[in-house]
Amino acid sequence: MEILVATHNQHKKEEIQQILPDYNITSLTDYDLFEEIIEDGDSFEANAKIKAKYCFEKTGQPSLGDDSGLVVPALDGRPGIYSARYAGDHDFKANIVKVLGEMEDSTDREAYFITVLCLISEGKEEYFEGRVYGTLTYKPSGEKGFGYDPIFIPKDHSITFAEMPAEEKNKISHRANALKKFLDYLKA
Repeated sequence: MEILVATHNQHKKEEIQQILPDYNITSLTDYDLFEEIIEDGDSFEANAKIKAKYCFEKTGQPSLGDDSGLVVPALDGRPGIYSARYAGDHDFKANIVKVLGEMEDSTDREAYFITVLCLISEGKEEYFEGRVYGTLTYKPSGEKGFGYDPIFIPKDHSITFAEMPAEEKNKISHRANALKKFLDYLKA
């Protein structure tokens, strides 16, 4: 079965393919769909639906919209739905600098990653949410992963997502948790 993931992010596509090895994961790039999808929803669910709906309408393929972000309670939930564009459009080095700057005087380092998936296929719309809780570091560490991975240590671990092998991260990540629920749905 083919599942079209509403992304141009090769890292995200590869991560999903590793978690769902029995499915053919394609992306917007594979369909030469390069127009910008305006994510103007007010929640992770709304943005995931916008992306999935766009892909399904363009291709007719079962489409998975993914909206993910870092939520920091000490920052009133920021960056939240603005995670990818917090300090600049998909400039995660700048985003990390901004978050760490805002957290500079905070001892409350708790944070979580959230992923909301929206599947749109013929006549169906389903949602799957995954979270992983942890803490923020004081400085980036590690070269693996992407996004905020260098500053996030998941609960019960001592290294950041960016220091973990992909196989380890993909067992515990927010996206993995949401995809497990998605996989259970597909098998039901």
